[in-house]
Amino acid sequence: MAPTTLSALRFAWLEVTGLCQESCSHCYADSGPKGTHGTMTVADWLRVIDQLADMGTVDVQFIGGEPTLYPNLPDLMEHARGRGLGIEVFSNMAHVRPELWDAFTRYGVKLATSYYSDDSAEHDQVTGLRGSHRRTRANVQKALELGIPVRGGVVAVRSGQRVEEAARELVSLGVPQVGGDRTRAFGRAAQGAAPTIRDLCGHCAYEKCAIGPMGDMWPCVLGRFLTLGNVKTASVAEVWKGAQAARVTADIAAVHGTGVQSCTPPQFLPMCGPCGPCVPSVGHCDPREAKQRGGGVGRGRTA
Repeated sequence: MAPTTLSALRFAWLEVTGLCQESCSHCYADSGPKGTHGTMTVADWLRVIDQLADMGTVDVQFIGGEPTLYPNLPDLMEHARGRGLGIEVFSNMAHVRPELWDAFTRYGVKLATSYYSDDSAEHDQVTGLRGSHRRTRANVQKALELGIPVRGGVVAVRSGQRVEEAARELVSLGVPQVGGDRTRAFGRAAQGAAPTIRDLCGHCAYEKCAIGPMGDMWPCVLGRFLTLGNVKTASVAEVWKGAQAARVTADIAAVHGTGVQSCTPPQFLPMCGPCGPCVPSVGHCDPREAKQRGGGVGRGRTA
């Protein structure tokens, strides 16, 4: 199959750190308390934000690790806002510094968080951090009280997990959008197995990319084993339009086809609306799987 021409770059995940207070067994980024902020400097990130804005990117999502642990996050949010980018921060919301609440409000930031159960013990078992459920729940409430938009994602990690109850609790708190997903076989969740293109959803590099703390650009947050290039040695546009990116995109298309093949989980992509009726039951997040099981599936908005 001939190399696929990459689309316009409308959205970018900016993974500013691999450090996280939690140590979830299903973490696709393999982040945790031993993670680092990598080699990207603040100047590097500011340059990347400028280059994305110049390319017509609409939204960025700051992720980790836990992005609120990155000390210069307010500076990056201020710069992104100044360049007209929409901003979302995907946080575990286990701890939010006072200055971050001010920055979220000042720069019109949206928040997203993962939630695993309405039972605090079960939630804490998933995150590996005692008290995480209580803190996350309290900070979701605080964000909503401050008028900060929040969306939630419930990931089915283990059999019998109270995922539907978790989704209902978020809704009861006032979270208007709750998505769902299953565990994806990447990072620690792969349990040592090599990642494959077939495990991806097929949307990779479709109007989106991810940039990691070492400067590597990936077609999505899960496809970090498919490096498009590095923004420390080339501009975002040069990497996005480069030969390596074209090869990676062609490899993905060879497996998944050239069209939009399945829903991008709203757990990860803010431009997607919640699917129905599968969310928040998280029973069928991939239309192909739903079809095989004979179940119905709603449509997620991909742009």
